[in-house]
Amino acid sequence: MDLTFTDSEQAFRDEVRTWLAENKPAEAFAPMDTPEGFEQHRGWERTLFDAGWSVPNWPVKYGGRECSLVEWLIFEEEYYLSGVPGRVNTNGITLLGPTLFEFGTEEQKDRFFPPMARGDEIWAQGWSEPNSGSDLASLKTTAVRDGDHYVLNGQKTWCSRGAWADWIFCIVRTDPDTERHAGLSYLLVPADAPGMERRPVGRLDGEPAFAELFFDDCRVDVANLLGGEGEGWPVAMATASSERGLNLRAPGRFLAAAERLADLYRDLGAGADGRGADPDLATEVADAYIKAQAYRWRTFQKASELMAGGTMGSEASYMKVWWSELDVELHATALRLLGASGELVGEWMSGYLFALSGPIYAGTNEIQRNIIAERVLGVPRK
Repeated sequence: MDLTFTDSEQAFRDEVRTWLAENKPAEAFAPMDTPEGFEQHRGWERTLFDAGWSVPNWPVKYGGRECSLVEWLIFEEEYYLSGVPGRVNTNGITLLGPTLFEFGTEEQKDRFFPPMARGDEIWAQGWSEPNSGSDLASLKTTAVRDGDHYVLNGQKTWCSRGAWADWIFCIVRTDPDTERHAGLSYLLVPADAPGMERRPVGRLDGEPAFAELFFDDCRVDVANLLGGEGEGWPVAMATASSERGLNLRAPGRFLAAAERLADLYRDLGAGADGRGADPDLATEVADAYIKAQAYRWRTFQKASELMAGGTMGSEASYMKVWWSELDVELHATALRLLGASGELVGEWMSGYLFALSGPIYAGTNEIQRNIIAERVLGVPRK
């Protein structure tokens, strides 16, 4: 792997950096999991789309620039380092998007990609159920074919962005007589579908970041089936690979956090608050910074492999373990640096609370370690 960027890639980075600096909103948005903040972030998605930056790695016909995977990673680095608002449609663009490219019909791509890229339709993920979290194959929500519709009955929970989203991509059981992986299908459900009720679920900070979904004879057009009926498991695993690998959590997020952490240590070390930084934490700061850089270069290496025709596969599991535990470590170190005043520094405390969910969502890290042992290392099951 060549660790240097080409002149073209460097020019791309300069273009991204300049545009973000010139178009960064003058004032901070409200949290995206509030009605006001959700619409502010939706508007930002449209701003990005109009400038060609919403989905730079997508085809031009869908609003992209057809940039390479390496250029997309460069974009993500500059995006997070710039401090512009977060992306409210991450579920759509980085999770459903790659899956739709792989399994969607041309009609589905033409229908869903443009409003997704513009932010006109924001997506939520409807997978987990009250008794089916990491064991996704045990889900019970059914979708029975009735003419040109599926009739859904069941419940989903912990649906990210579910409180305000326009659409939900769901895994359902289209053959009620099957168990485990068989008989599952991948369905795109409009949030205003008759027979569906959603109830917001608040986080510790009170913001409704999630929702419970209740289906009571909810009717969904069969045209919204992604992949074949009963063939939803491989479609879902393609989404899971994006969720665990480089798509959902590109290194830029952690590089920016590591830079802020190093700045925090330097600022406290200067004694600006009269206290100074705990020198014993210097090793923790350095270790977190090095791990962020390691994740960066491993991701660029993987991107090079993918561009050469490789696949992600089970490697997504160890990438997920790495970035999720790194996120916790970065924020925990910052709070230890801040001491008692950490609760007053909202950015680090809110980031820490969110980071705690990382080892749980996208498949718990305990499950990921089982996958790594069996499918990457070849350890036999007991």
